Amino acid sequence: MGDGETVTPLPGGPPSPITEADRETAVQRLQEAYTEGHISHEEMVERLHQALTARTHIDLASALASLPEPNAGTTSTIAAVSGRIHRRGAWRVPRILKVESALGRVRLDLSRAVIDHPVVDIELHLGTGRARITVPRDAIVDLEDLRTGWKDPLYKTRRGSRPRGPTIRISGVMGLGRLTIRHARR
Repeated sequence: MGDGETVTPLPGGPPSPITEADRETAVQRLQEAYTEGHISHEEMVERLHQALTARTHIDLASALASLPEPNAGTTSTIAAVSGRIHRRGAWRVPRILKVESALGRVRLDLSRAVIDHPVVDIELHLGTGRARITVPRDAIVDLEDLRTGWKDPLYKTRRGSRPRGPTIRISGVMGLGRLTIRHARR
């Protein structure tokens, strides 16, 4: 080594491998960047390939380089102390939808709604009363983060068709009510 050269110490240990959740988040971010017009179709395809073949966080970071900061998307809250909360028809579903109701009935029909995001998070905070959510026919439903105090949700996964639609993640807390989820028939 010559005069003036410095040695940069290597970081402690090998780079950590990525998880499937890391990869899924990166893919979602790339799809959102494409949908929002930040990258071209060709660039999305190239970066998706990078993300799907990445082995470390460094590899994954290069696939996401120069993208705008992740946008949590729009968050909307629908709240009622008592009474009904009802959404149906061609309404625009935000990326994150918070539904709060102390007493009353909640009905969300997403079958004809405009869903711009590959993943929609619905946070339920319900006291008493029933809730019914109708999801698109080809949607994927994730209930893992939903806590119920009284009865388990009623939901049967759809048979006969491959899910190609949005992922609807339902989380939150339900008190003395029951959540029913069904897929739209058409």
